[in-house]
Amino acid sequence: MATLTCSASDLASFLNTVNDTSSAASYLCSRFDSISKTLSDTSFAVNTTYLLFSAYLVFAMQLGFAMLCAGSVRAKNTMNIMLTNVLDAAAGALSYYLFGFAFAFGSPSNGFIGRHFFGLRDVPSPLTDYSFFLYQWAFAIAAAGITSGSIAERTQFVAYLIYSSFLTGFVYPIVSHWFWSSDGWASPTRPDNLLFGSGVIDFAGSGVVHMVGGIAGLWGALIEGPRIGRFDQSGRSVVLRGHSASLVVLGSFLLWFGWYGFNPGSFLTILKSYGESGGYYGQWTAIGRTAVTTTLAGCTAALTTLFSKRLLVGHWNVIDVCNGLLGGFAAITSGCSVVEPWAAIICGFVAAWVLIGCNKLAEKLKYDDPLEAAQLHGGCGTWGILFTGLFAREAYVGEVYPGRPGRPYGLFMGGGGRLLAAQIIQILVIAGWVTATMGPLFYGLKKINLLRISRDDEMAGMDLTRHGGFAYAYHDEDDSSQKPAFAMRRVEPANVFTPDNQSV
Repeated sequence: MATLTCSASDLASFLNTVNDTSSAASYLCSRFDSISKTLSDTSFAVNTTYLLFSAYLVFAMQLGFAMLCAGSVRAKNTMNIMLTNVLDAAAGALSYYLFGFAFAFGSPSNGFIGRHFFGLRDVPSPLTDYSFFLYQWAFAIAAAGITSGSIAERTQFVAYLIYSSFLTGFVYPIVSHWFWSSDGWASPTRPDNLLFGSGVIDFAGSGVVHMVGGIAGLWGALIEGPRIGRFDQSGRSVVLRGHSASLVVLGSFLLWFGWYGFNPGSFLTILKSYGESGGYYGQWTAIGRTAVTTTLAGCTAALTTLFSKRLLVGHWNVIDVCNGLLGGFAAITSGCSVVEPWAAIICGFVAAWVLIGCNKLAEKLKYDDPLEAAQLHGGCGTWGILFTGLFAREAYVGEVYPGRPGRPYGLFMGGGGRLLAAQIIQILVIAGWVTATMGPLFYGLKKINLLRISRDDEMAGMDLTRHGGFAYAYHDEDDSSQKPAFAMRRVEPANVFTPDNQSV
């Protein structure tokens, strides 16, 4: 690269004679060209750094999932559920590297499935880079983590390995290709033949991530059946409480923190102006607004759940509040970039009642989901997709998805029903696709006795029967002072006398 420095002596030799004006112009242009290339490199570096930082935030959500899952199950299954969360990330990394990323973003391709970049071959390229793979992998394992919560406390370890690899390597990538790849048949960034002239707006994945994970978990839990003791002989619900509200709260805060990479990070770049350059308004503004709408939706859902459950059951329950918070986040994920902050409050309020309603329905149907994952991610994710079709603002839609004037927007914002129709199509195809793939997988695992653990193992807890011991040491097994032999040899302390010669 040419140097960016320039001095008066560099130009003097060109300005001595008139005939040297063309040489002077060439010299100046070469310097401007160097500046342009440097700024371009800087832009790539800043955008890549932003995307990598967002990927790290989304990956940190795995720790949130782990803490939330651990606190929501009984102590005897803590080690098992923690191990499955590690497995989701590890198995998901290999399957997404080998197949998943290519199926999702392997352009050029058809509208159904990607066909390039298997094993990251030909990466980096003008179409993609390693940072984009890392970001999308973090999304893929988030979907698998949702499913693990639905089938917790009763599922064989090998079943986790099989479903996690299949979900992240095939089921989830196909859905993300449909709605996020520029080649996808329902993508809003497709160059032509947009679905209903709009394409589906699922900006950060209320459907692509949350519905996929929730519906997969729904089928897994339905095919396995409820945990032993979840419903008594008369069919009444029996609460099997998780062992640590502290871990649930910790996990919820970690997920909240990670959501700021999940939603704002889905812009992928930050250095982009809207309109003329040099102003205060640009993609960085939209990123900030997205963080605000995410915050307001989650907080509104948490407060709505708090007071609603107080009226319904008579007490303040921190577990319900945490689930309501996450339900609000799951709902706003679809439209976080294209709605006003006041609309996010509506989204969160409705999401809380959707979650409460889904939980009531699950109880009546004797459906057992230890983390309410299907209800939270599936139910609230579905509402979030519909919400976007109702409240997407025209100006924001045009900024986030530019290049197509007159694009449909929210029904309640005066944009007609075409966007809402596209959103409804998304709900139907995701439900159908996940049902057609994950349902038979779980049913097949059940038929070959690879899905559910035995009754004895379930009663004793998988930490003891499958993982060599409990997650918590109630006493130090290596402490010799706790052993009987040591206690028998223990030397009694000598008598201590007071000044009055009275022993104590």
